[in-house]
Order: sequence, then C-alpha cells, then structure tokens
Amino acid sequence: MEVTLPADEGDELGRCRRLLASLSAAASDAQSFRSRWTSVSAAVARLSAALDDLPALPTNPLAADLLRSLAQTLAPALDLAAHCRSPEPPAARLRTQSDIAAASAALHQLAADADLLLRSGTLPEPPSPPPEAAGGSSRRELVRLEARSLVTRLQIGSSASRISALDSLLDLLREDDKNVVVVAAHGVVPALVRLLDSTAVAASCHEARDKAAAAIARISAVPSCRHLLLAEGATLLNHLARVLESEGGAAKEKACVALQTLTLTRENAIIIGSRGGIAALLEICRAGTPSAQATAAAVLKNLATVQELRQNFLEENGVPVLLRVLASGIALAQENAVGCLCNLSAGEESQSIKLSIFKEGALECIKNYWEAGGSADDRNLEPAIGLLRNLASFRYIAEIIVTAGFLPLIIAALEDSKPGTRTEAAKSVAELGLVIRRARKELGDAVSRLVRMLEAKAVEEKEAATRALASLMSFPGYQRLLRKEEKGIVNVVQLLDPLVLDFDKRYAISVLRSILQSRKCRKQMVAAGACGYLQRLVEMEVDGAKKLLENLGRGKILGVFPRT
Repeated sequence: MEVTLPADEGDELGRCRRLLASLSAAASDAQSFRSRWTSVSAAVARLSAALDDLPALPTNPLAADLLRSLAQTLAPALDLAAHCRSPEPPAARLRTQSDIAAASAALHQLAADADLLLRSGTLPEPPSPPPEAAGGSSRRELVRLEARSLVTRLQIGSSASRISALDSLLDLLREDDKNVVVVAAHGVVPALVRLLDSTAVAASCHEARDKAAAAIARISAVPSCRHLLLAEGATLLNHLARVLESEGGAAKEKACVALQTLTLTRENAIIIGSRGGIAALLEICRAGTPSAQATAAAVLKNLATVQELRQNFLEENGVPVLLRVLASGIALAQENAVGCLCNLSAGEESQSIKLSIFKEGALECIKNYWEAGGSADDRNLEPAIGLLRNLASFRYIAEIIVTAGFLPLIIAALEDSKPGTRTEAAKSVAELGLVIRRARKELGDAVSRLVRMLEAKAVEEKEAATRALASLMSFPGYQRLLRKEEKGIVNVVQLLDPLVLDFDKRYAISVLRSILQSRKCRKQMVAAGACGYLQRLVEMEVDGAKKLLENLGRGKILGVFPRT
C-alpha cells in the first residue's frame, strides 16, 4: 500500500517533478552551449529517477530539505535555459557559461544527495523504541540505526543541519568505544574528511570543521578504528594540516590528537612535515594552551624520527622552543618535548643538532626534569636518558655529563620499574663507559644491576646490559666485580645460545674474553655450556667465537677442568 506524503511535502515533490520535466525539455531545446546543457540533462535524469522512489516513503526531514533545495536550484536553471534557446549566445557569454556550470554542479550534487538518501537506509525513520529496549543487543541496534542516520545527515543538507548532526555524533562517540567502532563501520570517516575540506562547507563555517576534527580525534583514540583514518591517506593529512594553520585553538588541539596516531608511519610524517606542519606545530608549542603544547610536541616527536625532516627543525628554530616546553610545560608536554629532542639527536647524521641542543642548555633542563617533584614512577625517564646518551657521542659532552652528576642518576635507573627505562640506562652506561678513561666508583655500582638485567624477558634489555658490561670490562676493577657475581658468568654464557634470537652475540663474547685470564672463570664458562654454544656460533661465522673457543679448548688440554 502506497503511503501518501503530507500535503505540503507532496506539493513540493510535485513541483520539483514539474520543474524537472520543464528543465529537461528546455535543456534539450537549448541551442547555445549545447555541450554544457548535456551535463545538465544527465543530472536531471538522475534526479527524476530518484524522485520516483520518494512517494513510497513516509515523510523525512532530510527528504524535505532535499526537495526545497532542489526547487530553489531548478527555477533559476530554467530561466538560464530560456536565455540559451537561440543559436546566438547571450551577450554575457562568459558569465552565462559560468552560470550553466554552477547549475550543473549543483544539480549533480543534489542527485548524489538523493542517491545517498535512498541508499542509506535512513528512510523510513525507525520508530521510537520503548524504554525497556535500551539495553543489550537492542541498544546496540539502536546505535547502528542512529549511526546510519548521522552519517547521511553529515553529507547532505544545510550547514546548520550538518552541525546539528555533528553535535549528535560527538555525543554518541563520547559514550563509549563500542559506539565509536559501530559508527566508524558505517562510513563516518569519509564524511568527516569531506567536512574538513573548506570547499565542502561554507567558507565561514569554522564550527563544522572544528567539530569534524574533534570527531576524528575521538576515532583515532580507538586502536581498532585507526586503519580507517590511515586509509584516507594524504587527503585527511592535508586537511588536518590546514586546521593546524587556522585560528581555532580547540580545533588545532584535536587535529594534533589525530595526527599523533597518523604520523606514526613514515609516509604520513613526511607529508605533514613537508607542507609546513613543523612550523605550525612549533607555533602551538610557543603560544598554545598547556594541553595543546603537549599534543603538538607529541606529533613533533613522531616527525623527528624521520631523518629528512630534522633539518626543518633547525630552520624553524625548533630546539629552543622544545627546550622551553621541557623547562616549563606540564608533565606530559615535558615528556613529549624531551622525546622529540631525543629522536632529533639520534644517529650519526645528527651531529649539528646534538651540538645545538647542548649549546641551548639541554643538560640543565634534563636535570630539572629528572629531579622534579614526585616519584620516579610518575615520570617517563626513558627519553631523557636517551637524549643524554645521544649527546654523549661527543666526548667532551660525555665528560660534562659525568662531572655534572648524571652518573648516579643513570645507575639508579638500571633498577627502574619500566623495562624501557632500564634498557636506555644500560645503553647510556655503555656509551659513557667507552669515553671514561679511569674506573669510577659510581659505575662499579652498575655491575650487579647489569647482571640482574641479563635475566630480563626482553631481548633488547639483555643486549643493552651485555653491551654495557662489555664497555666496562676494559677496567680490571670491574672485571673483579663481575667475577664476584654469583650468576654473572652463567648469565652471560646462556646468551651465547643460538636459540636466543635477535641478540648480538659479539657483546657476550667480548665480556667472556675479558675475564679469560682467570682459571676459575674458564671452568665456569665450560661448565655452563659455553663450548657447545661457541661451536655452533663458529659454524655461523660470528666474530670472536672461534678465538674464544680456542682459548677455552687450550685450558681443557692443560687440565684446567676436573676429571669425571
């Protein structure tokens, strides 16, 4: 049974049909600019087919808006077609061509909106549920229905109606992560990306773009939905970059939240960094709110991992800005700023950046950050220690780090509760151990802690500890400390096992070779299975394995080991 539309909507529908029929005939009769009127005729045909499906559907606000917009577009298009009936072009030739193109684009957009409205499933509207249907699967089904309706509302209608849809969308997304997953699955991301485009909404409608950025930021916070953002690629990134350059502070912060996730990939980081993103983010660090500074610094931290972008930081005078955030920002901003500086100074290619960071007073900022109020567990020391390690690749900076009292702090960090911090502290000990010419009491305290780290679960932590021990073994005093450790030699030997994957065996071999002169140590190595491991490493052509195996073999021939 066919449902009749209310009188006012039925009249609007009938009017649109009459106008479409008239425009179709007028476009066919137009003699001037015939190729342009062909495009108009195609749009009219699409719209006529779409309107044929409307009588079977009950009233809907979106359908009513569509009909009103269509009527407002068709009337002037008819007048335009009348002007082009003569083979002689109208006097204002260029203006007429422009008007035809604008009418054609508007009609094609309305045709696309009509197709979307019919495909979306939002017609007819779902009836209001009874109160008891608000839980369990019924509640989830209501969320799906609402999501489908909102995605449609975001794509058609006036700016005011789209902003209203955005408000409803944000309310739905804030409820819980499950809602985010449901809405994202219904295609909300492409609709939001289009709202970020200044050509898709009124140029003055900053509100729609701000709220679209907030919705994208919320979606980026749910890991299972991030691939939908990444799928939008450069289009989304360019829109977010423009938001960073706009005036709205809240929108900038939301854009940074989304970019924190998106710039984790090298390709995306390059897109943002190469189109002025670094300058815009540094400006937020200079003058933004405390929370905006934290999110901007987090994005900069990702960009700093890309070697090709690091020079941009120097050109934009980024180091002093980041150090100011490290000195006076909120805790999260400080952590992100020091993380950015750590990434900037990584690698042998960043020598000029390391010098710039040092000359701008980084050591004092790191010391203050490290010794700030609160327990060590409240702060992430890993990036601060990493920055120290990077700076220590310059010998004279390493000596200043030692004399400035950082060694006790680094040694204490070997017992931090966070594996990443322990690992970074061990790497720093290795770096400093290579430049310190004499044994120091503070580093002696590190030996037992490094031995305990050899039993860690993470291979990276084991390797960092072994490398640190290898750097200390050039001092006889540290060799004696290792020999005194009950499980020291056994722990090192076990790391020779080829089954311990992704571990550089050369560090363990170096540690063991440094204490070969001790007969007791050689016996412990063999008893722990070193010869078997080394034989396999020799077959794998690991540097140093053959020499160590030969030394242990000579000890056996000389009767070092007890007979059985």
